[in-house]
Amino acid sequence: MNDLVVETPQENLDINAHANYLNRELSHLQFNYRVLRQALDETHPVLNRMLFCCIFSSNMDEFFEIRVAGLRQQIKYGRESIGPDGLSPSEVLQEVDRIVHQFVEEQYKILNEVLIPELEKNNIRFVRRMDWTEKQSEWVAKYFEEEIVPVINPIGLDPSHPFPRLVNKSLNFIVSLEGKDAFGRETGMAIVPAPRSLPRLVRFPDDVCEGGDNIVFLSSMIHAHVEELFPGMQVKGCYQFRLTRNADLELEDDDMVDLASTLRGELLSRRFGDAVRLEVVDNCPQELVSFLLREFNLTDSELYRVDGPVNLTRLMALGRLVNRSDLEYPAFTPGLPKALKSKEKILDAIKEKDCLLLHPYESFTPVIDLLRQAAKDPNVIAIKQTLYRTGADSEIVAALVDAARRGKEVTAVIELRARFDEEENLELASRLQEAGVVVVYGVVGFKTHAKMIMVVRREESGLRRYVHLGTGNYHAGNARLYSDYSFLTCDDAITNDVHRIFQQLTGMGKALKIKKLFHAPFTLHDKMLELVDREITHVQNGNSGYILIKVNALTEPKVMKALIKASQAGVKVDLVIRGICCLRPGIPGLTENIRVRSIIGRFLEHTRVFLFNNNDQREVYCASADWMTRNLVNRVETCFPVENKKLANRVAEELEWYMQDNCMSWAMNPDGSYTQLQPGEGEERFSVQSALLEKLAAK
Repeated sequence: MNDLVVETPQENLDINAHANYLNRELSHLQFNYRVLRQALDETHPVLNRMLFCCIFSSNMDEFFEIRVAGLRQQIKYGRESIGPDGLSPSEVLQEVDRIVHQFVEEQYKILNEVLIPELEKNNIRFVRRMDWTEKQSEWVAKYFEEEIVPVINPIGLDPSHPFPRLVNKSLNFIVSLEGKDAFGRETGMAIVPAPRSLPRLVRFPDDVCEGGDNIVFLSSMIHAHVEELFPGMQVKGCYQFRLTRNADLELEDDDMVDLASTLRGELLSRRFGDAVRLEVVDNCPQELVSFLLREFNLTDSELYRVDGPVNLTRLMALGRLVNRSDLEYPAFTPGLPKALKSKEKILDAIKEKDCLLLHPYESFTPVIDLLRQAAKDPNVIAIKQTLYRTGADSEIVAALVDAARRGKEVTAVIELRARFDEEENLELASRLQEAGVVVVYGVVGFKTHAKMIMVVRREESGLRRYVHLGTGNYHAGNARLYSDYSFLTCDDAITNDVHRIFQQLTGMGKALKIKKLFHAPFTLHDKMLELVDREITHVQNGNSGYILIKVNALTEPKVMKALIKASQAGVKVDLVIRGICCLRPGIPGLTENIRVRSIIGRFLEHTRVFLFNNNDQREVYCASADWMTRNLVNRVETCFPVENKKLANRVAEELEWYMQDNCMSWAMNPDGSYTQLQPGEGEERFSVQSALLEKLAAK
């Protein structure tokens, strides 16, 4: 797909020229397309390829709920903002409409022509209504009567039953009717919302099938028996549709008295925000489609006719319904460094030397053990932790609860506004407060995105602090899927910095001096610019300059301009950016020394790592922050140095492997498109994720 963005005139060397930057939303779409393309990659097992197809749908849901909704809000209220690329929100929406329609059409082709036939070859079948056997039809009839009828709620449309307010992303059916009901009404139409409590996929029992795994859609069962919901009337047609709404929460900080209460009040509105997208099955008659568009105040450009189920995200359940480990990635056991294996107590291991873990290749258990053991250790007197996406029922939360009940001073800084986790975080806050944990919600206006744990222990030499710093979330499930670094240390300077950051989060006062950590919103942004400038100075002094950055997104204008200046000065810049990248590489005279790679594979690339050559005195940093304005300016983030030479060399080697990947790596072109790299003639295939599994996972 090389036509996603307009090509830029490469002779334009003005660092501020719009043509040298890409639009954030269009770059975001390119990332989602790279995810979709994994569904065609036969090096992935077929169930995982299906999962990539579903992840694309999930990503696009959020894209419409937040990004498209935000653009529409800008236009609606006349608050249009234009980024470095120079495109207005109206222009961006036009491109989004064009591109997404292409992507969705391709997605359903992949589903129908590639994935479903491949699954059938492996005895996993989606059984259509027309193919049900007599036994299967009888089973569906019983299931409909016992499981669906008690919870389904058909809604006839007439003056006393206006069009219902449908929940965001819910599966619904528009039904065309003929005849009169018991009251003599002749409405002609009804809406049937699919019960949200029921699974969208159901596995047929083995005794009604001839072998293999046979799956039936909830939508098929409702279609087959929809007439039973309208006795005495004739159903002329029944068609699936799904509405996506604006799901962003807008909290007015100036008027807020209690963040938790305000958030609780706003969560319900997320389910019923303004409509932004309508998905309809492709055989739905135009008059019904037009009726729905009018009801939701949408136009044809926001309509997506699809050749299959309208809620593909729900197909993620397929892997749980079938027991086919042979069609999934092989299981592995995360590794554990020798230093942690040899010590019974995690604090003893940290006291001996710093420890660095790379999840999911290495175990997340030491992080949980740190809190579990601290909770039970009579010499530990205090624990402090930031929580962004964790889950109220996690082992980490259980350890904090245990510590508080044992009388330790436990403080949790919970970011309630972690998008789509707000409700769970409110439950988490309540559970911790009930146990006696001091819960604070960070700083209004600045999301607390830093990942920090501090344990304070009384020892013979006095109080000693132990710290965990991470690039990812304190979520054990994510630690099996996301790549993230965990750093464990009792270095006095670093632990004192963490202590001061917690003071700033829980108390009030002037910004405290931080020695080793870089800290957004105060120092991180400026320090990154300084380190880029330092590489430029080295080159100007006749030495080499090199920068290798791995983040999830690059959108911050000042950072992008600094990288352009570095490239123009002769600094070699390698960027490993999983998702959004608004800087065009490879433009002669401008960014010709910049290369951009995106790695898409089994694990979600999530580490944020910064390497600066510094005239061969290499410096390595890990951070919780991407290179976006929201992270560098509008959030509380931490960036920590990896000073131990052995650990720094290890991180540098692992980071350099990403630039060597030739099978999961996508190279960004000057026009903003991406090309998937392939091994050259005689070149061995090299997958960075496979190499890290081989190096770090348990043998």
